[in-house]
Amino acid sequence: MTRTTATTHEGPAGAAAVAGLLLAAGGGRRLGGRPKALLEHRGRPLVEHAARILAEGGCAPRYVVLGAASEEVRARARLPGCVLLDNPAWADGMGSSLRAGLAALVPGDASAALVTLVDQPRVGAAAVARLLAAYRAGAGLVAASYDGERGHPVLFAREHWAGVARAATGDRGARDYLRAHAPELTLVECGDVADPGDVDTPDDLPLLG
Repeated sequence: MTRTTATTHEGPAGAAAVAGLLLAAGGGRRLGGRPKALLEHRGRPLVEHAARILAEGGCAPRYVVLGAASEEVRARARLPGCVLLDNPAWADGMGSSLRAGLAALVPGDASAALVTLVDQPRVGAAAVARLLAAYRAGAGLVAASYDGERGHPVLFAREHWAGVARAATGDRGARDYLRAHAPELTLVECGDVADPGDVDTPDDLPLLG
């Protein structure tokens, strides 16, 4: 595990905030075309749970990138305090949603973006808070790890946004960027507080229980 710098970022009482960026555009192709944002979790659309986790973990503002069935998501989901973004190119893969979200953040004041995925219902606020703590301690490029394996959430200080956006293609998201910048990456173990399993197929639906 390495750190990018010894600089300490300001905490919540200081200047810029860490924005939460939730990627929730997926159409659930392997789920028979059921948009992931609308999967039921504890009686409500899954996107509500994922957005709440960002708030509880300490992220503000919060941006939610929608794609498949975006109008239905807007109509059914209660997402107070969130900025909702439509990604018309959602079918091109996660990379397009990541680019759309980062582009929306650029004009704002956030000093970093913490990115989560809507289809990981057992990654909760504790994991988000751990990444924010690492950022406040000086790490500018941070990822959760599970038994040493890199996963989500991931956090990018503002200086990384342009490079992440350039590298984000297809369904690879930030993987290529993180691999290229491995010496700068701080891994934060979250396996004791979170389960990184994602809901991709019908066999994964028990994760929503």
